[in-house]
Amino acid sequence: MMGKVTLRNLAAHKIRLVLTAVAVILGVAFVAGTLIFTDSMNKQFDDLFSRIGTNVAVDVRAKKVLEGDDDGMAAQPVPATVLKALEGVDGVKDPKGNVTGYAAVVGKDGKVVGTPQNGPPQIGSNWNGSGTYDLASGRAPQGPGEVIVDERTAEKGGLAVGDTVQVLTMGPPQRMRLVGLVDAGNLMGATLTAFDTPTAQKLMLKPGYFSDIEMGSSGPSQAELRDRVAKVLPAGMEAVTGEELREESKSDIAAMMNFFRTFLLVFALISIFVGAFIIFNTFSMLVAQRTRELALLRAVGAARAQVTRAVIGEAIAVGIVGSTLGLVAGAGLATMLQSQVGDAGDGGLTFTATPVIWSYVVGIVVTVVSAYFPARRAAKIPPVAAMRDDVALPQRSLRVRVALGSLLTLAGAGLIGAGLAGNGGDPVIPVGAGAFAVFIGVAMLAPVISVPVLRVLGAPAARLMGSPGRLARQNALRNPRRTAATAAALMIGLALITTVNVLGATMRASIDDQIDAQFGADYLIESEGAGGVAAGAAERIKAVPGVSAASPAYEGDAKIAGEKTWYTAADGAMVVKAAKLKMVSGNAGLGDAGMMVDEETAKDNGWKVGSAVPVQFTDGKTERLTVTGVYTKSDLIGSRLVSPQVYLRHTVNPTVATIVVDAAAATAATKTALETALKDYPNLKVSDQSALKEDARKQVDGFVTFLTILLVMSVIIAAVGVINTLALSVIERTREIGLLRAIGISRRQLRRMIRLESIMIAVFGAVLGMGIGVAFGAALQNALADQGLGVLAVPYGTLAVYLVVAAAIGVLAALWPAWRAGRMDVLKAIATE
Repeated sequence: MMGKVTLRNLAAHKIRLVLTAVAVILGVAFVAGTLIFTDSMNKQFDDLFSRIGTNVAVDVRAKKVLEGDDDGMAAQPVPATVLKALEGVDGVKDPKGNVTGYAAVVGKDGKVVGTPQNGPPQIGSNWNGSGTYDLASGRAPQGPGEVIVDERTAEKGGLAVGDTVQVLTMGPPQRMRLVGLVDAGNLMGATLTAFDTPTAQKLMLKPGYFSDIEMGSSGPSQAELRDRVAKVLPAGMEAVTGEELREESKSDIAAMMNFFRTFLLVFALISIFVGAFIIFNTFSMLVAQRTRELALLRAVGAARAQVTRAVIGEAIAVGIVGSTLGLVAGAGLATMLQSQVGDAGDGGLTFTATPVIWSYVVGIVVTVVSAYFPARRAAKIPPVAAMRDDVALPQRSLRVRVALGSLLTLAGAGLIGAGLAGNGGDPVIPVGAGAFAVFIGVAMLAPVISVPVLRVLGAPAARLMGSPGRLARQNALRNPRRTAATAAALMIGLALITTVNVLGATMRASIDDQIDAQFGADYLIESEGAGGVAAGAAERIKAVPGVSAASPAYEGDAKIAGEKTWYTAADGAMVVKAAKLKMVSGNAGLGDAGMMVDEETAKDNGWKVGSAVPVQFTDGKTERLTVTGVYTKSDLIGSRLVSPQVYLRHTVNPTVATIVVDAAAATAATKTALETALKDYPNLKVSDQSALKEDARKQVDGFVTFLTILLVMSVIIAAVGVINTLALSVIERTREIGLLRAIGISRRQLRRMIRLESIMIAVFGAVLGMGIGVAFGAALQNALADQGLGVLAVPYGTLAVYLVVAAAIGVLAALWPAWRAGRMDVLKAIATE
């Protein structure tokens, strides 16, 4: 019987439950879209790696000296003599040396082909006919003037076989003839440029050396051949099986994709959390409106458990429908995400059981849990309530709620503070748990907070809009619990968006402050890609009229005093001026084996001027460097600065990170002259102080925009919640609306009243959310002040825009409920029980 009741209730309240299902659909779509997208990307990476090194049984490479060092091979290449030795090992088949590094081509439009800024790699290699890729057209490169590229790179650059192209490597720019195109399949956005082996060694490594040596097997297993090969290798070299090599590459990608999946799922869970408020609120209102109906069921013999199951049954139905539609919407979201990653997303979608299972689990469980307490309340309706016309569900006192909400809010704030204090452990867990507790606590306190806030927010409407304004404010205040639950959903989304925007504004202000305080050079030359500044660029810069000095700066990894870290290598005197370093002791004379450190590092390690510090470099060699000076903290330089000679002694293929330029006069003409001198290096950018600030702002703005877009889903769900609440409220107040119409209120005034009520609820949620967001942002800034976020900035203009947007959400959310209320038949409305 109760099953039939559930089905009839679903049929009778289709519109209400469809609106509830929208919250489930949007939340599930985010989860499903994330899982489908990451599964698809993982499948494409697996396909890519399945082609790489298919015929490789064993690979010989340099041992990684530093734990976690990914550049061990580049720091210590494999001598060609090892290739000769491997040819005599029993079981080794076709050993071939590989050369890999940075290489890119310039398209017909004069721009570097690919996505250099934080994008996929631009791979340079030698073409040794290993079979990993095939030539699609043309022929293999022969000699120093020939090059081949992959088909997609040629297509994007407008290049064809026979064209003369500009090639960028770490050496001087090269003009080469394009003699072939490579069928490389989907390189996930990367570009491939290949030369013959001698040319590749000269341009990207060092003549007579390889990055690694790969070989097949003429019979032995990979493990057996690896052991044989290891016996003939010189010190500092290692042999790994082809399977191990492929698994290493896959594991790195898998770790990156797992992080990205977790990152997106966090925002999906936020949307689901917001949706739970909407579902709870909707079912609470449905139960309240059906009090007499449920009492009749109790009167004719239905047990409490049966009434509970009937309401839960409706929730399960909503969860199933919402999950199904959310799964479909998730596929569309995954397609949209793929379109945003360029060539890396060209492989189509991959569907597995995981997104399907989790979509239904999340959708149904969240809906049922959210509807459980309203269902419990429905079961407590006494049968005698069926005989009363004015029956209403009893309301509990707010005292317990206020006490518990206060406790949760304080506990959450404490957890956030403990997590941001960084007292060991992973801060994500306490900060996340603390934020969750704060949101729940404030949501519980919202009914109490709403009364004074809504009185203030509604005062202008009551004064300026007359009766509709006064009625709107009274309606918003009539049921503080309902108003608070509706506003809480919007509060969460806007709290997080405000936090992100406060953090973004703080980052922009802090970076501007750091550049003003720490950047003393006239210009900075840096690469927009991963290749660094090519050799020869410094000489061209020095030749520009008006340039006083041009000093290269390098970056490297080393184990200093037993700890792996990165360091900067540059001329000490130039850095002191360019970075406005304040010396605490000693001087900037690094000499041939000197090192400068910041004040905190010196204190932590007990170093002072004259201290000898052992440093192990990526080539495996250890050298004792002498501390020549101690300086105050510098975010631009870092904590360790060594002599350039030290870096060059331990690096086979040095890479210039930046070039610092001093000019007689930092004028627009000087900058133009520098850009003209570097016209053959389209990957290099000339930046003055203002350009550095602008670049930093663009990166921060991109970060803020990306996070805001992810959080917009929760705001959309909250807007649906406002629509749902108003629609159900209109149904609940049918008789009241009829009476208002009967005593003379016009349809226009009635619609205005509902719109104003919606605006008040939305603005209340926005004010509450933005207040929490500013507090969260200030807490983050305070915790990260010593990490570079030294200036707190609140984007008041942006917050004002969000307040207007919240009001607009209120207007839009009220359109359908107001239209429906205005079309009610007055007599029928009055006759409604």
